[in-house]
Amino acid sequence: MSSPTDTPTFTERRVAAWIGKALRVEGRIISNEDLTIDGSIEGSIELGDHSLTIGTGAAVKADLTAKTIIISGAVTGAVRATEKAELRSTGSVDGDISAPRFVMAEGATVRGQIEAGTRAK
Repeated sequence: MSSPTDTPTFTERRVAAWIGKALRVEGRIISNEDLTIDGSIEGSIELGDHSLTIGTGAAVKADLTAKTIIISGAVTGAVRATEKAELRSTGSVDGDISAPRFVMAEGATVRGQIEAGTRAK
């Protein structure tokens, strides 16, 4: 049995990193876990084999690279997903989008080129 003076041991069990609404980041973000952004980012975001979610109120001026990218906020920059890019109804992209699979909801906006699907070899 533990006594009341024992300090508990906590193990971090996060599934994803999060940048909140009150946070502004300038520079290069590289992560080896999923990332959700609700704040303001200026620079570049590289997640490799992980998922990136841009929240409804987020303002991102960056080139994005991730396995799966879900955009509900405003993005200015190139969007490169290795698996899927999804632009939700509140999302906007001012830049080119490249992904094998691309989903765009009614109400979303894109100013740039979209390259989606697999090319014949």
